[in-house]
Amino acid sequence: MAHIIVVGNEKGGSGKSTTSMHVATALARMGRKVGTLDLDLRQRSLGRYMDNRAAFVASRSLDLAMPLHADLPEAEAAREGENPSDRRLSAAVQALEGEMEFILIDCPGSHTRLSQVAHSLADTLITPLNDSFVDFDLLARTGPDGKILGPSVYSEMVWSARQVRAQAGLPPIDWVVTRNRLGAQQMHNKKKVGEALERLSKRIGFRVAPGFSERVIFRELFPRGLTLLDLKDVGVEKLNMSNVAARQELRDLITALDLPDITPDF
Repeated sequence: MAHIIVVGNEKGGSGKSTTSMHVATALARMGRKVGTLDLDLRQRSLGRYMDNRAAFVASRSLDLAMPLHADLPEAEAAREGENPSDRRLSAAVQALEGEMEFILIDCPGSHTRLSQVAHSLADTLITPLNDSFVDFDLLARTGPDGKILGPSVYSEMVWSARQVRAQAGLPPIDWVVTRNRLGAQQMHNKKKVGEALERLSKRIGFRVAPGFSERVIFRELFPRGLTLLDLKDVGVEKLNMSNVAARQELRDLITALDLPDITPDF
């Protein structure tokens, strides 16, 4: 059985697609068979990234590691009582599962039936957050004094996905929340958000892991479908300090995910 990694939350602009691109490509570069699915059927950021990567590799005759990206099959007539979205996602996962060691699913920044079902399939769930209380609100409601009042609708959805897995006799979801766009300044806010996440993690059951800082390199590489791990393969002989730091952030993230039989070697 492939290990299924779901990257999701219900807020746009938090770095889901950047995380998906780098985790999937890092695993592929480590020699693992990786399949990817993009459930944002309108924007398709991960899908377009994979298209860009395939086109760039072909244009330069490069031999770069490539995750296998699959599109959802067209909806077929559902059986009685079956949701068509469930059928599409199930068919896509089954098509990849026999050949892949890992399947990474990138969810849209909104609540959809596809996203809801994907969360119930997750062995590992990665929820990227920008480091602010605006994004913290995705996980829990807080009062003016910072006191946690209760879980958010997204946290409740993850709880429901956990219940579905338990009823099916599947292992529990390993839920990992990553802190993206950590600023070098605003240390007071960073500390407050960090403390709030640690308190909440114990209440609703997730782990906190390092994410990605705000770096221009991530946006620059998208049109070619590259990651910072590919730079030397495309002729960049010397990495600048920002690129070196970004590689370390990715290494730290892969290590923190604690995926089966994976030790970063880059």
